[in-house]
Order: sequence, then C-alpha cells, then structure tokens
Amino acid sequence: MRNLWIFISRYNAFFLFIIFFFVGIYLTVKNNAYQRSVTLNSSNEIVGTAYERLNVFKRYLNLGMVNDSLAAENAKLKSQLLGLTTVDTAKDVKVVDTVTNQQYTYLAAKVVKNSVTLRNNIMTINKGTDDGIKSGMAVIAPQRGVVGFIRDVSAHLATIQSLLHKDTKISVTLKKNHALGSLVWGDGNFDIKKAFVKEVPNHIKMYVGDTVVTSGYGSFPAGVLVGKISKANVATNDNFLSAELNLFTDFSTLQYVYVVKDKRADEQKALESMAKPNE
Repeated sequence: MRNLWIFISRYNAFFLFIIFFFVGIYLTVKNNAYQRSVTLNSSNEIVGTAYERLNVFKRYLNLGMVNDSLAAENAKLKSQLLGLTTVDTAKDVKVVDTVTNQQYTYLAAKVVKNSVTLRNNIMTINKGTDDGIKSGMAVIAPQRGVVGFIRDVSAHLATIQSLLHKDTKISVTLKKNHALGSLVWGDGNFDIKKAFVKEVPNHIKMYVGDTVVTSGYGSFPAGVLVGKISKANVATNDNFLSAELNLFTDFSTLQYVYVVKDKRADEQKALESMAKPNE
C-alpha cells in the first residue's frame, strides 16, 4: 500500500491531467449540441462495428452446428428422392414401413479422421452401434460419389475402409448400357481423384465421358454416381477390358458422409448362406 501511495504522489500531475481531461470532455459534450451529436454518432458507429464483428465470431462458432443440421437435412432429401418416408438421424425413430416398402435409409455422420496419402486409407466417423451402424454398410459422399464400406464399429465411432484401399472393390455398371464391372483404386495408383473399372466384358465398347454408377449388387443402392471414364477399352490378359475414370468424390475435402442402411441386408445374407458351396 505504501508503494502505491508513493507511485500516485510521484505521478499525481499525470493523474490529475487525465481526470480533468475526461471531465472537460464530459462537460463539452453535455453542454454543446454539435459535440454531443458528433460523439453519439461516433459511439454508435463504434458499437455497431463491435456488434457486427461479435456476430461474425458467433456465426463462426456455430458453423459446426449448422453443418450438422445441413447434413441431416440433405440425408432427408436423399431419402425422399428415393421415394422413402423416413430418414435416420442421430435420434432415429424406428418405423415399420408397410406402405412404400423402403429398402434404404441414410444416416449423416461427421468425419473425425481421414487419410488419403496411404496405400490403404481408413477414415473415422462419429456414429457407431448406438446409431445402428454395422460392419459392411456402404458409405457415400454428400454431393455424389462412393466413399467405401464400414469396417470396425464401437458404440459411438466407426471406421470406413475407403475406396482408396487396395482391398476395396465395388460393383458398378455403365450408365448407358448397364454393362457390369468392378471399381477398384488400382495397384500402384496413389491419385485420389482416379480409379479403375475392371472385369468389363470385352464385347462392350466404352467411351471417354461415359458415366459409371453403382450396380445395386452389394451394399450400395443402384445408380449412385461414381465417376466419368477418362481412358477407355484398356485390354487385359483375361479377356476383359478395363477403364480409367475420374472420381466424383473428392476424398481430400470430405467432412460429412452418409451411411447407407439396407433393411434387407440381414435377410439377404441369411438366405445366401443357405446355399451349399459349388452347388
């Protein structure tokens, strides 16, 4: 306390100047209309600018919530495009559908980890068994394009075996003639925007610009856009053709994905397991 008084007494002239300065400004503004109006306008401008910047900051903090709501809304719209009546969200409501006989519903999930530079790329999403996620479910991109398959699942998280993985194979078809093929990333390929369609019958003619979509054989619904052919009719040694295509999915910017729930998947697996080998 003694040091404080010494400091104040040493600089008392400065403190008195500050006090008289603000008192003078107050009296000038109070007793003069012009100065009062100028001060009010200036203060309003400063306060308005401060509020504007504060609102920008608040909107930035709320971007995550906005993105979550948009992802859920997009999932709902995708379901409606398929003629469905319900869509899975973070708070799913189980509905027994006997009217539209829906097969697929979409669940929006946020990508919390992603890799694109490895030979076998895996991503992690923030949905798990508590949300009805199971291994083997298909995953698609928000705009268009395939992503991969659900691999391992915990209560609140799941990993996705990306298309950018040497073991990922997806059944696809040419949109114009329904010729079947297999979509793979390809040996020695590290371009995240490129993949290959293989095992296309050699009597099928493919052309640059042809659109490739999912065939519906497997976990993916039929007709999901995959990409466009950039190099066609590459001969192989097994009497089949292959093609190089540019993918629609941009794996480097994925923030949200849609997990495809097929309500007939368990029934189909159970039925197919009854078939005897080599029968």
